[in-house]
Amino acid sequence: MEIDDKDLVITTYKSTGPGGQKKNKTESAVRIKHLPTGILVTASESRSQHANREKAMERLRERLAARLRRRKPRVPTRPGKGAVERRLAEKKKQGERKRERSQEP
Repeated sequence: MEIDDKDLVITTYKSTGPGGQKKNKTESAVRIKHLPTGILVTASESRSQHANREKAMERLRERLAARLRRRKPRVPTRPGKGAVERRLAEKKKQGERKRERSQEP
């Protein structure tokens, strides 16, 4: 899948978490925003900005491919005979409980 560079806004930032001075002073985390769709992906696993950029691009490609995938149409099904009987039995039991409550006072 081809992604046009002018459709992307790539920003770098300092990632969070353990790692000490190396992590606190380098902007190795990458955030990529795809402008036409508004999809935002980030990567901050590696200490390398280049590796994080590749990982973020991979995630963006996956998200765009998932958007293009067609969903299977849902086939409505009817509840089985046993399920209907259980539901009706439960409703009957609940109705009996309510009737008992109203007779007690």
